[in-house]
Amino acid sequence: MLNEEAESSTSTRRDEALSHLPTRVAHRTSEKNPPPYGAQHRQEALWEGGNEALPPRWQQFEGSDGSTRYQDDTLVLESSNRPLPGVRLDYFPGHLVVPGCEWHISPLGRSYFVNNNTRTTSWKKPKPERAAGSLTPECIIEGHTECIWSLACLKASCNVISASHDGSIRQWKRDGEPVGKPWYDDGGGMCTMAVSPDEAMVVCGSTDGRLRLWNIKEGSMIGEPWEGHDGVRCLDWSPNAPEIASGSEDGTIRRWNPDTGRQIAPPIKTSHIWVYAVKYSPQGDKFISGGRGAICVWSRDGKLLKEIKGHDDVVTSLCWSKDGVYIFSGSLDSTIRKWRAIDGKELVVLRGHTNTVTSLCLTPNERYIVSASRDYSVRIWDLKTNQAVVDPLFHDDEVQTVVMSPDGTFIASAGLDTKIYVWNLEAALKRHQVGVICALVLPYPFLMVLIV
Repeated sequence: MLNEEAESSTSTRRDEALSHLPTRVAHRTSEKNPPPYGAQHRQEALWEGGNEALPPRWQQFEGSDGSTRYQDDTLVLESSNRPLPGVRLDYFPGHLVVPGCEWHISPLGRSYFVNNNTRTTSWKKPKPERAAGSLTPECIIEGHTECIWSLACLKASCNVISASHDGSIRQWKRDGEPVGKPWYDDGGGMCTMAVSPDEAMVVCGSTDGRLRLWNIKEGSMIGEPWEGHDGVRCLDWSPNAPEIASGSEDGTIRRWNPDTGRQIAPPIKTSHIWVYAVKYSPQGDKFISGGRGAICVWSRDGKLLKEIKGHDDVVTSLCWSKDGVYIFSGSLDSTIRKWRAIDGKELVVLRGHTNTVTSLCLTPNERYIVSASRDYSVRIWDLKTNQAVVDPLFHDDEVQTVVMSPDGTFIASAGLDTKIYVWNLEAALKRHQVGVICALVLPYPFLMVLIV
C-alpha cells in the first residue's frame, strides 16, 4: 500500500505510464479508488520494477506443498498466482468467503476486490453478512495492532493470554480488562504459544525462528532465546514432563528442555514439509503432528508409530480427547475429522466451514468441539449428533485461534482483525435449544401454547 508521500513523489512517473495504456483502461486507476467494475488491464505492472518485481509489501515463499506462493502482507492474503493486473488471485472456491467475489490487483500494485453480486469494487476484503438476530460476542477485547495468532486460557483465573504478530504477549480478564503490561521482545511477531502445566511459564515462537520462555507472573523473559528452527509454526508442552515440542516450516519437530533451553534429542525430520500442528497426548506417552499428507503419531522417544491419512489437503490443527482414545483434526480441505487413535480409523467428518480450519478445542465435558476458520467464523459442533449447533459466530476477518475456558463458560477467538471475541457458550447453546423446539412445534401451533 503506497502512502501519500510515496504517491506524490511518483505521480509524474505513473501519469506517464498510464498515458501509454490502451483505451480500455482510459479511466485511469488511482490509489484513492479501486478500478471500476468491469475494468480490464494489460498484464503490465506500473509499480517500480514492473512485472519483474513484486508489488510493494508482497512476498514470495515456498508453500507447505512445495509450490510457489505469494502473499500480500498488508492484507495477509495468500495466492498461488503471481500478482499481475488482469490475473485473478483467488485460487479456489470459497477463498474469499463471500460467493461471487474476486481478488485482483490494480496496475499500481494494490489488492482490490470485485463483488459480482453488487457489481462494485473495493479495497476492503469482502465479509459475510451476519444473519439478523445472530449471537453477538459478550465482549470484544482490543489492544493488539496486528494479527493474533495464538490464545491460551489459564485454569486458575480463566484469564486469556494472547500472542500477536505485533510482537507482544498480553493477558486479559474475561471482561477485557488488561492484566499487567504487554510483554515485548526483539524477535518480531509472535507466531505460536504454549503454557506450562503449572501455569507458571509460557513459551512463544517468533518470526525470527527462535523460541522464548516467559515468566507469566513477572511478565519477563527467562534466559536467552532458543535457536534451531527456521520458522516456528506450533508448540505444545508435555503434560507430565519438562518437555516442549515445536514444529517448524523447516519440516522438523524439535523437543526442548525448558529448564536448560537445550534440545533433548536430534530433530525429527517429518514428511510434512511444514509442521502446522503438534500435540502431546493427555497421558504424555506420545505426540501427534499435522502437515501435508497425514497425521503422524510419534512415540515419546520420537519414533514414528503410524500415519493417519484421509484428509484431502494439509492438516492444520489437532486436539486429543481427554482419555487419549480419539484424535480430532482440522484441515485446509475445510473439514474436521474424528479418528480412533489406536488404529487411525476415521469415525466422523464434520462439514460446514468453507475455508481452512485453523484451530480446534473441546469443551470440558467433551460434548462439543469448537472450530475456528479462515472463513471468518467460529463454529460449535455437537459430537452426539455430529452437527453444528448454532449459526456461525462471525469475525470481521480470518479467525486463526480459538480456546475454551477451563470452566466451560466461554469461548475466546481471535485472528486477523486484531481483536479477541469472547462468546458465552451457555447463550449459544440456549439459542440452539430454542431453535430446535421452535422447529419441532412449528407444524403444530397448538403445542406452542402448551409449551408457553
